[in-house]
Amino acid sequence: MELNKQISKRNYYSFLWHAVFLALAKNFMDVDIIIPAMMVDAGGSSLQVGMLIAIMLGGGKFAQLFFAPFLNNRSAKKFYLLGGINTRIFALAAMALLFYFSSHVNDSFIVWSIFILISLFSISGAFANINYTDILGKSVLQEKRKSFFSIRQVISSIIVFLSAFLARRVLIAYGYPLNYATLFFIAAVLLGIASLGFWKIKEIPASNFKIKGLVKFIQIITHEMRLNKKLKNYVFLINTQGVSLGLMPFLILYAKKNLSAGSQDIGNFLLLKVIGGVLAGSILFYYSKKIKYQYMLYITSIIAILIPLSILILPGSIFFPYIFLAGGIVFAIHTISTEGILLEVTNNENRALYTGLSGAGNILPVVFPLLSGWIITEFGFRLFFILFMLIIFLSFYFIYKLDCKK
Repeated sequence: MELNKQISKRNYYSFLWHAVFLALAKNFMDVDIIIPAMMVDAGGSSLQVGMLIAIMLGGGKFAQLFFAPFLNNRSAKKFYLLGGINTRIFALAAMALLFYFSSHVNDSFIVWSIFILISLFSISGAFANINYTDILGKSVLQEKRKSFFSIRQVISSIIVFLSAFLARRVLIAYGYPLNYATLFFIAAVLLGIASLGFWKIKEIPASNFKIKGLVKFIQIITHEMRLNKKLKNYVFLINTQGVSLGLMPFLILYAKKNLSAGSQDIGNFLLLKVIGGVLAGSILFYYSKKIKYQYMLYITSIIAILIPLSILILPGSIFFPYIFLAGGIVFAIHTISTEGILLEVTNNENRALYTGLSGAGNILPVVFPLLSGWIITEFGFRLFFILFMLIIFLSFYFIYKLDCKK
């Protein structure tokens, strides 16, 4: 079976269905704001928050490196995609039950249960992402992909914006722990509805080269990194600029510790983050055929550096909440550009392999949050912000070396 316009259109809208309901669910399980705030409210320390951020933003993606050999040998991946999504739904439902019955267990049990369930949620998400990227790449026509990423960002951002009001209301209306139990229950239901879109996808199987064992896989990785300069620079890029995705959870910790932020403040931060994503997605959708991925990455790094710099210059400023507006812009542009570049440097035969290989780029996003939790505990936020800016500054070199055509 070959990909044609009719199949591509069907798959295009199936992926959009998933995007719509995933967008509805996102605010109820937001990894940048809701989950870090939940950990702090549950009694987690700065170091434990750092560990949680490492698991959410780096650990899951790093696991892609180990899933890639297995999935690369499968020509059809729809079954594995659904398996990963259903595991995430289970983890969210379990989180809802954990907080609903939290009055019957001690805080230590809650904190470590959070680690286990978030690990399951993140790893299964990484497993699903390899399949998602591969199926999208071979089941939607190439000329439709960039518009898909942009319109997905616009639609998702608008829906996320609307659902943010509901998530904010739940967060404020109910006290701890019922507020988090309700948030995760709603997220599980919406993610289940989102997964129905994948059942409608007509997957186009592709012939992949086979990988025999871990040793062979490591040899292939070494060979590909040496041979494909774009891939190597892409990995280094997400190893540096990717750290920017871990900033907002630490800003929540900063707001909780230094500014005594409450549930209403957390809800406002969530709204501002979403507004930033809507603005960025709308602008990029309008200029999707005019602006190169490379320029988008430069903008991302510049804004990412300005965020901690503004805190260092104006600590405790009344403008602090608007930092989350900038954070939403960074997240949106980074997500659109890195997903697009990954499809540009891959083909149908090696896409699953390269998606898993790109997980190697998450070594620093895993290590940095762990190190940051310790740095904040021992030395405070100032040193953390300085190190963050230095790492982001390194990304400019790898953006320059990417030399994207689109």
